[in-house]
Amino acid sequence: MRTQVHCIRCISNLDTTMRSDFATGANQTFRTVQFVPDLAGLPSDDVRATDLDGMLAIEINVGLMSKTNQALKRAFDLTAVILGGILISPLLLTIAILVKLTSAGPILYGQRRIGRNGEPFTIWKFRTMVQDADTILATYLTDHPELQAEWEANHKLRNDPRITPIGRILRTTSLDELPQLWNVLNGTMSLVGPRPIVQDETHKYGDVYPLYTRVPPGITGLWQISGRNDTGYEERVTLDATYIRNWSPWIDLTTLWKTLAVVLAKRGAY
Repeated sequence: MRTQVHCIRCISNLDTTMRSDFATGANQTFRTVQFVPDLAGLPSDDVRATDLDGMLAIEINVGLMSKTNQALKRAFDLTAVILGGILISPLLLTIAILVKLTSAGPILYGQRRIGRNGEPFTIWKFRTMVQDADTILATYLTDHPELQAEWEANHKLRNDPRITPIGRILRTTSLDELPQLWNVLNGTMSLVGPRPIVQDETHKYGDVYPLYTRVPPGITGLWQISGRNDTGYEERVTLDATYIRNWSPWIDLTTLWKTLAVVLAKRGAY
């Protein structure tokens, strides 16, 4: 009697004859046989096997390249931002007052980032740094050359001398990023997406950069729920590519939910 095991997995580093013999023999025992090909880097979702002139082919559909999916994602962004913005408006006003009263300078800070199609845009945050921050950073790195590698690797410092006391609280809670809801509203960002990068970081994305520029960056993303600043830069690039290649509405929803847990736990934030 044929066993009722549903599948068996094997590594497909076998030659053509061995694969054929294995499949033939395995099908006499197992109902389903699965081969795991060496296709590292390709999407794992929305992929199906198809016949191509008698040959087995892997058909890949990148969800975010669909106009319908783009419209769906945009509609979700607008609905969530409008409703959420109304609900948290008292919090936004309170933070704005605290930033203004506790240090000199504007309430908001704008920085140029690279967006969809490689076009630069201004990303908005509550100001968390003192005035003349660039001068202070240059002096600090000169006095502490051992920290230059940390800055060049992540464009962040764990103990950044430029951050104000209220700014440190805003950063560890990620509340400084709330003004990016405006970026989502005007279409330069999405609630979920790849990490928004500066021009000096584009070379670090290598072959992934053209993929990165096909979608708007996000306020949160896989990087946010996978350790944030505790992750290495190469891992961040991989996470961005994974998100774009495997996008689905479910990924966006689960990422937003997990982001809340990460923010509350203050993991990897500084």
